[in-house]
Amino acid sequence: RRHASSRSTMRRLVVVSLLLLALAALALVAGRWWLDRPLALPATPYAFDVRAGASLTAVARDLTAAGVLPDERVLVALARWRNVDRSIKAGNYEIVAGVTLPQLLDKLTQGDVTQASLTVVEGSTYAELRALLAADPKVARAGDPLTDAELMRRIGAPGASPEGWFFPDTYFFAAGSGEFALLQRAHQLMRTRLDAAWSARAPDLPLKDPYEALILASIVEKETGRPADRPLVASVFINRLRIGMRLQTDPTVIYGLGARFDGNLRKRDLEADTPYNTYTRDGLPPTPIALPGQRSLEAVLNPPRTSYLYFVARGDGTSEFSSNLGDHNRAVAKFQKGGR
Repeated sequence: RRHASSRSTMRRLVVVSLLLLALAALALVAGRWWLDRPLALPATPYAFDVRAGASLTAVARDLTAAGVLPDERVLVALARWRNVDRSIKAGNYEIVAGVTLPQLLDKLTQGDVTQASLTVVEGSTYAELRALLAADPKVARAGDPLTDAELMRRIGAPGASPEGWFFPDTYFFAAGSGEFALLQRAHQLMRTRLDAAWSARAPDLPLKDPYEALILASIVEKETGRPADRPLVASVFINRLRIGMRLQTDPTVIYGLGARFDGNLRKRDLEADTPYNTYTRDGLPPTPIALPGQRSLEAVLNPPRTSYLYFVARGDGTSEFSSNLGDHNRAVAKFQKGGR
């Protein structure tokens, strides 16, 4: 009888074990099916932000409130099972129809963020750059914007004027990146490009340091209507600096006028002395007047050897270059005063 009872107990254990295995297999299949099931998105594509310092639980809660997740615990549980619950990365994310829970978690932990871009145009000013950043909804701002002095201190150039020190280029970044991070990138790129151009400069230039090259490059940038004219414009200013002749360039005067400039440069403006009036003052202005690009840096530091001391706009974006005042006056009469 004890043997019969033992056999009965064994059969029950086998049955229970088989049932447990079946339930486990069923749960595994159901879990696999659920993990492979596309998430229900409120829109496709669906974009959302992960703020810097946000926890996975907070992100899961937001996604649940938006209807992406059926319950915030499913994302947290999967992340903990994979041991990546502390590995999510900040940024702007975009998911499309068909995305599954594991795929969503992969994006969050791999930093597969939406890329945004910002184009800083050659010849724009630092003030225009700050306005561009302020107007871009994909650039994050924390509290009050940095003052110019605080920005330059944090960048590692305390006391320097910010004008000219940010390289004009197209920058790709994760949406949600901070303003300072982008400015720091642009500043570092300008330093790298300027240092490289300075190292490869022509001998005997009338420029004592890279900053003077940056100032002159910004003037060339603003004076050039056609890229091919940059080297010749640079040669004019280099030649003038060599002989101690004033630069006499309108863009510096306009920069010095600031908000007072109404689009019409008058004779009284050219005669009004400011630190940026190169008609009334010798040499270079105290700071750059814009953000110069690569070609302007190269033109200033490796200008062609010419005898040109003057140039005048032809009205079609190109310039007429002259080596003496007589030829220049005739060019002015022809192209600016309608003479023949």
